[in-house]
Parts: sequence; structure tokens; C-alpha cells
Amino acid sequence: MDLATVVGLLVAGIGILAGQALEGGSVLQIIQPTAALIVFGGTLGATMIGFPMAVMKQAAADLMHVFKDTSVDPSGVIDEVIKFANKARREGIISLEKDASGVQDEFFKKAIMMAVDGSEPKELRQTMEVELQFMEERGEYSAKVWEAAGGYAPTIGIIGAVLGLIQVMQHLDNIEEVGKGIAVAFVATIYGVGAANIVFLPAAGKLKLKLRKRMIVKEMMLEGTLGILEGQNPRLIEGKLTSFLEEQYQKLRAEKAAASKSKKAAA
Repeated sequence: MDLATVVGLLVAGIGILAGQALEGGSVLQIIQPTAALIVFGGTLGATMIGFPMAVMKQAAADLMHVFKDTSVDPSGVIDEVIKFANKARREGIISLEKDASGVQDEFFKKAIMMAVDGSEPKELRQTMEVELQFMEERGEYSAKVWEAAGGYAPTIGIIGAVLGLIQVMQHLDNIEEVGKGIAVAFVATIYGVGAANIVFLPAAGKLKLKLRKRMIVKEMMLEGTLGILEGQNPRLIEGKLTSFLEEQYQKLRAEKAAASKSKKAAA
């Protein structure tokens, strides 16, 4: 569970509803099914016009990644690369063939198998970088869908407000009903602006961030595989891959290494 997403939605929702209550309003005043139908139906339709159905389905599925913490532990990837590097130095790179079959990440498995098959470093890098490029482009589709929805929603909200005002203008003979009607009409604007700035655009931003983190891990896998193929010292490979890590992971890894050294010295 991505705690930041859940807490962020709760804080935004509570803040808005609390402000509404402090102004003397009621939650019921902003619950308008007609306005919701116009805004969310219109936004969905406009977004579907701009993207193929396959991309829409993928974007809907990827929305769950905003609420889930599905990131791969980069420190674990380094440990796996170092394990392979040590084995390749002792037994030769061909010995990694069986180990590669057990690798869960398809990108990493392909890179290791290319190294085992005798690919040149330059050839391996070019091949895997092309795959990385297309992987990143495909990964951005979902974020673009939610960015588009965030752009359409406020405008559709204005359309909903105008439609409500049109209905209000037909009852100018009843001032009390006009006041109520205007209030209801502007609820559509609230839905459009709120959905765009609390849900759609933040979701697009988080999907981009998580995609970039996944791509960094893939780059680590590629650099590690190239280091193994070139016969580099495992410690050199580890130092290079550690530079990819965020500061918090670097500190944890340094503490782990220090603890390991102290344990060996005590023994």
C-alpha cells in the first residue's frame, strides 16, 4: 500500500469537507448525481476519443499502481548482480546459464542470456537500450491518459455549470428556485476542478515517478550485466551500481557493509 497516496486523498477530502462545514454548508449540497454524470461521463468520453481502447484499459489497470507499493528493491538487485559476478569470475560466464533461468525479471534474464551466449558488450548494450527506450515509452501511455483526463475535467465541469444555468434561466419567475439552481449548477465545476487536481493529475505524476524508478532498476541490471560480461571486479561493479541508489538506500547499504565487516573482524 502506498501510504502517501491514501493519506493524501484523505487529507484533501477532509480539508475540503471541513472547509465546507466551517462555511456553514453541508456535504449534501455538493452531492449532485447529475453533475457527476456530466463531468465524469464527459471526461471519460473525451479521453476515449484521444486514446485507443487498449491504452485506456491499460491506464485503468495501472491506476491501481498509484495505491500499491510495487517498487523493486534496488539493493536486492545489486546483491543478485554481485552474486552472479562472483560466480562468473570463479566458474566462467557460461555457468550463469542455469541461474539466468531462475531470474524473475524478463529484462534482466534476457540481458544475462545474451551475455552467456557470447554477445559483445556493445551489441548487448545497444539491444537492451532499445528495449529500455520502448519500455519507457509504453510505460508513459497510462500517465498521458490521466494527464489528458485532468485537462478535460475542468472544462467539462464548466460545460456542466453552463447547462445548469440554462435550466435556471427558464425559472426566473421564482427567485428562490433560481438561487438553489445556481448553487447546484456550480457543483459541476467543483467536480471537474476537484477530480483533475486531486485525482487525475496527481495520479499521472505518481505513475511517471514510479515508472522512472523502475527504469533506474532496469538500467542497474543492464550496467551490472555489462560489468559481468567485461569481467570487472565485483567490488567495482557494486560501487558503480550503488551510485544509482537514492541516498537512503546508499546509507542502508553502507551500514550493512560496515556491520558485515565488524562481524568478520570479531570472528
